[in-house]
Amino acid sequence: MIFTRRIYQTNTSLEEAFKIWFEFITDFKPVEPEEIPVGDSLGRVTAEAVQAKISSPFFHASAMDGYAVRFIDTFGASETNPVRLKLHEQAVPVNTGDPIPTGFNAVIMIEEINLVDDCIEITAAVTPYKHIRPVGEDIVQTELILPENHVIRPVDIGAMLSGGNYKIPVRRKPVVTVIPTGNEIVEPGTPLKTGNIIDSNSYMIGNLVIQWGGEFRRTDVVQDNKELLKQKILDASGRSDMVVVLAGASAGTKDFTPNAVEDLGRVLVHGINIKPGKPVLLGSISGKPVIGLPGYPVAAYMTFELFAKPLICRLLGIEPAVTETMKARLSRHVASSIGQEEFLRVKVGKVGDKFVATPVGRGAGALMTLQRADGIVQVPAMSEGIAAETEVDVKLIRSKSEIESTVVCIGSHDNALDVLANYLKKKFTSYSMSSAHVGSMGGIMAIKKSEAHVAGTHLLDEQRGEYNVAFIKKFLKDVPLKLINLVYREQGLIVRKGNPKNIKGIEDLIRDDIVFINRQPGSGTRLLTDKCLRDKGMTRENIKGYDKEEFTHMGVASAVMSGAADTGMGILTAAIALGLEFVPVANERYDLVIKKEHLDMPMIQAFLQIIISDDEFKSAVLSLGGYDVSAMGKVVYEQ
Repeated sequence: MIFTRRIYQTNTSLEEAFKIWFEFITDFKPVEPEEIPVGDSLGRVTAEAVQAKISSPFFHASAMDGYAVRFIDTFGASETNPVRLKLHEQAVPVNTGDPIPTGFNAVIMIEEINLVDDCIEITAAVTPYKHIRPVGEDIVQTELILPENHVIRPVDIGAMLSGGNYKIPVRRKPVVTVIPTGNEIVEPGTPLKTGNIIDSNSYMIGNLVIQWGGEFRRTDVVQDNKELLKQKILDASGRSDMVVVLAGASAGTKDFTPNAVEDLGRVLVHGINIKPGKPVLLGSISGKPVIGLPGYPVAAYMTFELFAKPLICRLLGIEPAVTETMKARLSRHVASSIGQEEFLRVKVGKVGDKFVATPVGRGAGALMTLQRADGIVQVPAMSEGIAAETEVDVKLIRSKSEIESTVVCIGSHDNALDVLANYLKKKFTSYSMSSAHVGSMGGIMAIKKSEAHVAGTHLLDEQRGEYNVAFIKKFLKDVPLKLINLVYREQGLIVRKGNPKNIKGIEDLIRDDIVFINRQPGSGTRLLTDKCLRDKGMTRENIKGYDKEEFTHMGVASAVMSGAADTGMGILTAAIALGLEFVPVANERYDLVIKKEHLDMPMIQAFLQIIISDDEFKSAVLSLGGYDVSAMGKVVYEQ
């Protein structure tokens, strides 16, 4: 069989795509109602006004523990002229919430009476309906409790039940059927073979549907077959309010979604000038909306939110919730392709009195960059990027209060930081830690520019044989700070299990059969690699893969494990984590730089408490292997 490669039907701007899509869905009406018990209605949308069927309270009720009386019988009572009321004739005991006996019209609190024989004695008169909740004090019969198109809250459930409503009509949940496609896609839990991809996108997209108030349905994975896909889409469109096809919307030889939708209905948009998410498809089959999402998870998530959320809200009769936004200063320059709208994932931290946004990665397939992001910065289509220090609008994924309670750590990567982040949240639930891995020099520059509370660093001064201090004196001169040790660790060459290429040291990197994976410029590991090459009189030009870079030790270890590289410089802990072997090269000190102005912050105090005195944390780090924690928490330099 000969496959032909499809080109995009359109290369539509985001603005034009929105216009086409919203013109298509503008006449969509809210879905029909269904009746459900009020107790099960949390988060549902009212399909009509809810009015009180009874008053609340529906009888005169005592508001206090005490005695029901006739107010006229209390006239004249005073400290000098106490009045006595006969029990059960003029004064009837009542508890809070009890009905007021017929003919009685006030309540005297139990604290304000004295019992004398078979009477109560009072020293003050009361007014009519004193301490009585009259009929309808809270809710009056026929009163409007909730309007139509209202999202029901817990307090609303209490009000409806108090008003005598036990079942109510709500909008049916819009049904969204998700169709995963691709020969390589397998169900979660399936034993994996090379080339398999776990179907995580279906459940990510499906749970967005649930979060927005819809009903998620999922089909089995459809193989790369146009006719099978057409049948599955047709079946789903008859049972759903919207159909979502995962993957197959691009321009590859096995991307059948555009042709399938075109055969069954019409394609409204195919290809939008956004990044990530260009391959998205918007279509219609017999008036039912169909969305073809890119296979890359970040692109799928972001395009689904752009186009599906407004539709689901329209079907429910509500407006999409307004996303919280904030101003922040971009930490570094970001280049972008002109003509293409870009959605940039960022970490946001409050350092001092400023909010700083740091880009965390741009790959459409890098789901963790979205999972770890605090917000999104939109780069305009006609811009070539955003300059460092520019104030930008950030659409928040996490709340501002969470961001303000986050320790921002920028710099060199170490596995112990992940353990530290977990223990901070475990021991101090109101705080969290976010880290961006930009290398040791990047961390020091972040401290200099007040973009981070903490920087991880392991920079070796070759002349003195000392770690970090010389670089602090050079680049952070006159900045009051403390340099605190986290761990000592082993650096070396990570190799596959069994060391099949028999790599013994740095000198093997120039062999013709060796492919190397490097770390990014400015990282301490990159500096160590270059030092070792100089010591051996070797040049980078003779090393295959020197220019291919990873940003973490685990990234290096993963590249070796997958066979993308034969070896790379990294820490022993990363090799142990992935079951790899290790050729030692150097023992190094990994420290944390913290400005003194941050040391008194409660969240930094909590952060340091774990490092300095938490034995459970130290044991957890040691269990990773490859670490020495004997100096953990020690101040190794101060200025």
